Amino acid sequence: MAISANDLMSKVQSGFVVERLEDMDENYKKALKQTLMIVGDTELLSVPPLLTVYKDAPNLNYKITALAVMQDEIGHAHIAYRLLKDLGEDVQSLLYKRPPNKWKNPFAFDFKLNNWVELGVFNGLFDRAGYTLLGDAHQHTSYGPWKRALVKVDKEELFHLRNGEIIMKAAMKEPETAKQVQEAIDWMFIMSLEFFGVADNLKSRSSQLDYKLKGKTNDELRQKWMSTAVPFCESLGLNVPAQYNEETRKYDLLVPFPCKFDVENKRWKYDEPDTWDNVIQRFKQRGPQNQEFVNRIQKGYQQLEEYRNEAI
Repeated sequence: MAISANDLMSKVQSGFVVERLEDMDENYKKALKQTLMIVGDTELLSVPPLLTVYKDAPNLNYKITALAVMQDEIGHAHIAYRLLKDLGEDVQSLLYKRPPNKWKNPFAFDFKLNNWVELGVFNGLFDRAGYTLLGDAHQHTSYGPWKRALVKVDKEELFHLRNGEIIMKAAMKEPETAKQVQEAIDWMFIMSLEFFGVADNLKSRSSQLDYKLKGKTNDELRQKWMSTAVPFCESLGLNVPAQYNEETRKYDLLVPFPCKFDVENKRWKYDEPDTWDNVIQRFKQRGPQNQEFVNRIQKGYQQLEEYRNEAI
């Protein structure tokens, strides 16, 4: 007998851990698949931007560490896609036949990085967002196989963001590279806030919370990210568009959020507030390197298919 949605929600809210397909209702499975798809795409598509500048590392140790971070990200993606396969998804088609604009990675990952320092800020801010999101999932998720896999992921994401902090600290010692850190912060800070999704009052679906696939709301996760990102940036003397409010004990943004973004120049238009509907439309249109980065992942598979067809 199939379990009802209300029965499953009650069970997971009481601490039940979902282990098998037979434990799920269709809504749980759908929400889980959507979550894992976003996670897998985000992890995998974080690698091409890093590859654009890792060769510019100032020494061999930095280069080896950057490669280790990318290897971790591919491993994290493998976990998400492997779980999707267990849920009945055709992962080979998802990876190698899906059009670039159908991937679910953050908009921020559709851009090349300008320099080595930006790789550090990428780790310091974006991997901090990943650590915040996946740390919450690790703590709260009701899906047992994912919870166990996230033990490894959680530790490695912390390593990634610490690597970013090390690079940022080192870069602040010289005027030229310190300027690069600030310039990267200027476009990446708000991008990081977008990682967590639409504002709570506009979110139409609550399946992730109802089924305990995550524990905190989007706005709560944004606050958690800022609680470490803002003090760290301020400790380096960087300017960020947020400050702590002693009365509310929350971080206030000092600029409109969301606001319009100049894609060509990677610059936020703080004098032009935007709507989440427009932001979502921007996400769907994808960024300038979306096709190039996805093609890089799919190229080997597609060439092998061509060789096979020629041999028939």
